Amino acid sequence: MQESSNKVPEVTLAFWIIKIAATTLGETGGDTITMTLGWGYLAGTALFFAILVLLVGLQIISKKFHPFLYWATIIASTTFGTTMADFADRSLGIGYTGGSSILLFCLLATLGLWYWSLGSISVDTVNTPKVEIFYWTAITFSQTLGTALGDWMADSTGLGYEGGALVFGAALAVVAALYFWTNVSRVTLFWTAFILTRPLGATVGDFLDKPRDHGGLALSRPLASAVLAIFILGCLLVLPQRAGSHPGEAGMVRK
Repeated sequence: MQESSNKVPEVTLAFWIIKIAATTLGETGGDTITMTLGWGYLAGTALFFAILVLLVGLQIISKKFHPFLYWATIIASTTFGTTMADFADRSLGIGYTGGSSILLFCLLATLGLWYWSLGSISVDTVNTPKVEIFYWTAITFSQTLGTALGDWMADSTGLGYEGGALVFGAALAVVAALYFWTNVSRVTLFWTAFILTRPLGATVGDFLDKPRDHGGLALSRPLASAVLAIFILGCLLVLPQRAGSHPGEAGMVRK
């Protein structure tokens, strides 16, 4: 199968800034559709799943990296993750713990099958349709898992949204320290950080739009979503976005 150029962005500080903003937008945007507009979890999940499938299809047929398309797909995956996790917990009654366990299994199974099939789960190899399917499947499971983890941390442990955000922020700081000062696999650290940014965004998003008696700021969900979308757009216009070397590039992987 003919390979195309790498179609995911270089992992830089700008990548992580936009990723956290995108995950927060996924939380407020998903809540806007399902709660503020009254669509409900099932209809909201169906809507964002359809958008996600469309955007992933466009990603696969494109021949090169397109920043706006890539980040639109990331936002679709994180918004779908929000509505799907809420549907599983609140409509199906699976609960945060059960949902997180199922999603962790699905994510690990996807990464394991990806590694077994291609010998690597390094994101610098995202340049064929087969790898892209594995990549976006893993991304979607990680986004949904992150939503469930964020809700579990904030609600089930009693830490609240601020406490949950601090826990996940501290965990990301540990990952950053491991990146700079150890030889831990860069591929492992990338996926760990990618997963952890989602519950960080979930708890921050909930903190922004949940009622004050639930520990939030009670901000308007549509307004918060619009501000986050404008911030992401500004980052894409100002900060450099290019396809390039990722943690795990050939010759750099530390297993």
